[in-house]
Amino acid sequence: MKKGFRRLTAITIAFSLMLTGCSLTGGKDNNDDHSGTSGKIESDGKLATNDDAASEASSLEIVIAEDLTEPDFEEIPSSSGQEATTAEVPDEIREKFNVDDNLVMVFFGDSQIANGLSDGTDIPTLVSQKVPYSKAYNLAIGGTTAALELQSDVTEEYDKWTSNCFLGMVKALEGSADRNRVLDGHPETLNTMNQINPDEVDYYFIEYGANDFINKVPLDVYSVGDDSVYETQTYYGALSRGIDKLQALSPNATIVLISPFYAVYFAGDGSYIGDSYITSNGFATLQDYAKKMGNIAEEKGFYILDTMFRSKFDLYLDTYGQYLMDNLHLSLTGRQIVARFLAHIPNTMEDYEPMCYRTTDFVAISQFDPNYYYKVDEELFKTDYPDQYQRYLNGEYLLAQPE
Repeated sequence: MKKGFRRLTAITIAFSLMLTGCSLTGGKDNNDDHSGTSGKIESDGKLATNDDAASEASSLEIVIAEDLTEPDFEEIPSSSGQEATTAEVPDEIREKFNVDDNLVMVFFGDSQIANGLSDGTDIPTLVSQKVPYSKAYNLAIGGTTAALELQSDVTEEYDKWTSNCFLGMVKALEGSADRNRVLDGHPETLNTMNQINPDEVDYYFIEYGANDFINKVPLDVYSVGDDSVYETQTYYGALSRGIDKLQALSPNATIVLISPFYAVYFAGDGSYIGDSYITSNGFATLQDYAKKMGNIAEEKGFYILDTMFRSKFDLYLDTYGQYLMDNLHLSLTGRQIVARFLAHIPNTMEDYEPMCYRTTDFVAISQFDPNYYYKVDEELFKTDYPDQYQRYLNGEYLLAQPE
């Protein structure tokens, strides 16, 4: 992936120590009581952290990698866009469970979200299969960044924009940018966007970071050191601007962030360079981009799914080969695991399942079964979540009925 690299001693500031998640402890069983662990399982508005990692982080060495590139990976796009479908809801079910029989989810992102479109195993489709009567629209494009490319002309004449970065995609959905120009060469994504009515969107899912890291996109304007870079050409600035536009476009929609995924990096000769915690593009590691997205989530009060610091599943050096098809892209199993966690968000917010299903779920890949529907251990459910448990016994949750 890289032609050369050099090592520097890591300078770890207090914020890094608080947020790093590179503990070497193993994953937990699905039915463990996570409320007593040091890891923060629920990450609404924050990235979950592992306190035990603080002392380890201070001894890490940062690897400065030159010429970072994405692993060779041939993406096969859907030939017709994503024609979302939904089932009719019987009147008695709709009334009993207050079911939204037209729940709309829109996904923005890079190849992690786009992969699998050709055979219906992309994350949006997998999530929709787990959320009753929902539609998922996949607007992800492989290789894209959140930020407007540094070589792009920054102009307020949005009708001239051609960038399909996150900000460009939001402008296209909004209508201020010409979506035919923005999505030139991506007819299937254009077809998908043309099906979306922003007034009807219930959830936006946003995932970017790996390509911003590879393309050395500044974290924010303060990390550049001069005024030559516009806010929209930074990771933080583009995400914030795009999210603000989405909120104005769909004021009733819930916005969910997905942090950049843990990854491993190798040199051109196949030798190991480092992982997301220590491999730098010259001024930041991928975990720094995850932290920056965590800053946005905390500032805006959004839920963020942590896919970097192992609070929800055990993606790390000793397991990455089971989650990733290479050192970066999620395999089908990896996508199934992520879809499981993302589905918990609308399912709990729509009151289809108890909130504790979302806050306690953890996947160790050695025990993962894609056909298993997660349930909280009965004793833990009864003892720690008595109100939710009583509602469960009363049969009030569409997806969690007493046996």
